[in-house]
Amino acid sequence: MWIDHWTRRCRAVHALIVLCVMAPAALLPASAAQTIRKSGYALTDEKCGEGARAYPKLRIGMRDGYCAGLVASKQDGLIFPRSIVQIPDQRQFVISDMGSWNPGQGRLLLLDPDAPEDKRITTLIDKMSLPFGLQVGPDRRIYGSTDETIFRFDPLASDPRGTMETIIRGLPGDTATLSDGSKIKDAAHPLKSFLFDKNGRIYVNIGAPTDSCLPASPTKACAAGEGASPLASIWAFTPPPGGVFPTLKPGDRNPDREVFARGLRNSMALALHPEFPAEGFAFLQGENGRDLPDSLKPNEELNAIEKGKHYGWPYCYDLSTTSPEFKSFLQLPTPYKGLCGNAALYRQPYSLLPPHAAPLAMFYYSGAKFAELQGRLVVGLHGYRPTGSRVLFYDVDEKGFPKISPPPVRYRISCVADPSRAFQTEAQPQVAAAPFTELVSEWHKVNGIRPQGAPVGMTVASDGAIWLVEDKNQSVLRIDAAPSQAPETLPCDARSQAQIDELAKLVETDPGNSRRLTQIRTGVVEKHCHGCHADFGLKAEMTDKQKDDTALRFMLSQDGWIYPGDPAAGRLHTRLNGIGAEKLMPPGGEGLIAREAGYKQLLASLDVLAGTMVPGRRMRIKGGRVDRRFVNRAGHQCGTIPSDTVVVVVDRQPKEKPSFSRIYRPADLYLNGECADADGYYIEQNNLVAL
Repeated sequence: MWIDHWTRRCRAVHALIVLCVMAPAALLPASAAQTIRKSGYALTDEKCGEGARAYPKLRIGMRDGYCAGLVASKQDGLIFPRSIVQIPDQRQFVISDMGSWNPGQGRLLLLDPDAPEDKRITTLIDKMSLPFGLQVGPDRRIYGSTDETIFRFDPLASDPRGTMETIIRGLPGDTATLSDGSKIKDAAHPLKSFLFDKNGRIYVNIGAPTDSCLPASPTKACAAGEGASPLASIWAFTPPPGGVFPTLKPGDRNPDREVFARGLRNSMALALHPEFPAEGFAFLQGENGRDLPDSLKPNEELNAIEKGKHYGWPYCYDLSTTSPEFKSFLQLPTPYKGLCGNAALYRQPYSLLPPHAAPLAMFYYSGAKFAELQGRLVVGLHGYRPTGSRVLFYDVDEKGFPKISPPPVRYRISCVADPSRAFQTEAQPQVAAAPFTELVSEWHKVNGIRPQGAPVGMTVASDGAIWLVEDKNQSVLRIDAAPSQAPETLPCDARSQAQIDELAKLVETDPGNSRRLTQIRTGVVEKHCHGCHADFGLKAEMTDKQKDDTALRFMLSQDGWIYPGDPAAGRLHTRLNGIGAEKLMPPGGEGLIAREAGYKQLLASLDVLAGTMVPGRRMRIKGGRVDRRFVNRAGHQCGTIPSDTVVVVVDRQPKEKPSFSRIYRPADLYLNGECADADGYYIEQNNLVAL
């Protein structure tokens, strides 16, 4: 679910975002070849694959017997890649690149794996509105989506735009009208993932316009999910006999459609098994569930989609858990009375997925390269919290359903004392679920060697290799077979609770920053971000001091929102100021600076707070191609920091280590995992320059 939030306005002040490339430096053995850096990955001369399909090998956590190679990067021109599909009977691929969350900046790209390095991407069609889905249709043509249309086109034509044929139009997109007549602008989930069944019918994700339909009405159903054209649902369109949709001409009506299923917040991951429909089910869906400030609840869902069923949003989550905001409403004499326990209407998840993991793509593997994966369900988890950033696979039965095991069923997490956790709900400490195996893991362990990854679209190429687009680092990866090797194990990169406590204490004891925090909390968070990230954990019964502390701790716990000493590098700065590929937040924030007196000053105060959070002197790592090493007090090398990075020097000339300066932890991103931080980190004074 974090895709929607990290990547969307204030609802996007949520974790995913397309993260601008975080470029952690690689720590390599002294004997390793000279490294280069692309899309944040440190590359050597190691290769993944053979012959023409040998690409620079990435040092990310892979299952034994697999490897990942970097095919294309931001140096090729990738900005915000989301989906990928191979052109039938060709070696080339089509990629959808949204460009940003601003409609009109998207592109369809051609990837030629045989082209020279850094020249593998060409633009086919530009100036598109939030392109996302890509599929090969029953006629073996390439189909794509914008936020409002489904179309097909010929990517190999001399003028690809001229071959575009719209087959469905007028879908609720970045703007939408609800059943009560109210209009939504900057809808939270406008992207159109879609799927063909074996009869040519097409199923389209119509995402919810908000996270959890708040504030809830005590007497009325959520308007977003009501009426003949509900959001938070899957619509099914039926082609004429022959199974191929005609091209819509001006004035033509859309194909026949029905609301296939409701109560689905954001259906980005859809998968059809050859034996479906089975027992009334059409396909599997990976649900990007509602957001809560707790990183370990609620769970995401794996749903077996059945015609006419309601899957809970925004009233129910996990296994029949009632959303607290709707408890009163669900007791009223309406069609939704007792919904979460009504098996005739509400279909609880087939299985749970890790909380906030954000499933964005899944497929049944049928290639020839990986015998272990044959027939299994492969799922990509895009989420930025400790449960995301990985690709996994399920063992399935003959109908394609993942096999359920009795409790406890545990999943691996990171950056916590307990390295794994049993699937559970608020009512049950252990529940049955489908266990899975991780194919790609430990993207979330950065620490000097690799950037955090966020897989989005995946496809199986004609040779059986898995191709994957990863938007956080603007890359295309190819997964191939590899000789058996022991997987690397590295410590986590997340800011620890002790670090959060320390930073919160520094702000609390600084009168100026304490005052700025109150201004930001009241003038930005509470005033403009209501409903985002469950209101940053704020509750009405809290005192002002408790609210300040809660809001600050929430911001400090999010990946990359704040870098002490370097406000311009943090995502709060780029999102609030509308810098880069992502859209300005909060929702409708484009005019805030112009129309609201003092708002610009509030943003400046936030920069001051981030810049002065840690007492010391802000300095820049000396520029140049060489990354600069930092050490602990004993001189052991702890990592390397990219040139031009801003750090806080807390002791310019420490007595305990002459010729070095002590700096405040750059370790969130650049540790190699071998240094404790009790004594701080040191860097040679001649590697620091004044700002």
